[in-house]
This record gives sequence, structure tokens and C-alpha cells, in this order.
Amino acid sequence: GYRRVFEEYMRVISQRYPDIRIEGENYLPQPIYRHIASFLSVFKLVLIGLIIVGKDPFAFFGMQAPSIWQWGQENKVYACMMVFFLSNMIENQCMSTGAFEITLNDVPVWSKLESGHLPSMQQLVQILDSEMKLNVHMESMPRHRS
Repeated sequence: GYRRVFEEYMRVISQRYPDIRIEGENYLPQPIYRHIASFLSVFKLVLIGLIIVGKDPFAFFGMQAPSIWQWGQENKVYACMMVFFLSNMIENQCMSTGAFEITLNDVPVWSKLESGHLPSMQQLVQILDSEMKLNVHMESMPRHRS
């Protein structure tokens, strides 16, 4: 998903602006999402353990086990695989921000974290063109000594 988008942006930018240094890194999600992912990781292991051992957690609460639990007891391998893969999918979704920052000469020009969305390739090229022109203009201005 987002890694591929970053790599595509990186490829286009490096072709158009070969002198620009491009770096990417993962940004941590908000703490609530990290906590949800941690909880799911532990819950997944407990649930898989209960499925394998055959203990009915619903009986502990005086409840009748739902039909999905009955199915899981009859199909332990499939149930464990489903719990594992579904939980991993949700954990990965919680931990993925898909965010990357774009800077030019150590000056931020785009932040998905601040804007909440990714720029289109056209927007990004326009932003970089504007920044490059501004930098060239600033460098060509005479410097006044104070």
C-alpha cells in the first residue's frame, strides 16, 4: 500500500530532481492504536491457547457458547489460523500510518501527518517546483551587511 506509493513518489521525484535527497521512515501511530494492537496481540495468543486446550471461556461467565466457538472446537486448525491471520491483519492496520514527510533542504514541504492526506503527484511536483524557484530566487538576491 503506502510503501509502494512512497516508492513511486520517490522514483518520480528523483527522475525530475536528481539533486534532491529523498529519505523515508516509518512513523509511529497514535498511542491508542498502538495499545489496541498490543491488546490484540495478547488476546490472539490467549484465544488460540483456549481453542487448542478446548476450554470454554463462556462457561466461566455462565453463558452458552456461540456457534462460532463450537465450530472452532470442531475445526481447531482452521480456527487458530483464522484468529491468527485476522488478528494480524487488524494489528497491521492499527500500526500503519502510511505517513511520510517531504522536505527540501531540510525545510518541510509536505506532511501527511499534518495534512491528513497524500498529495497527488501533480500537487507534489507543483509544490517542489515552487520551492525550487523560491530557493533560486532567494540565493540570487544580494546580501546586505548590517
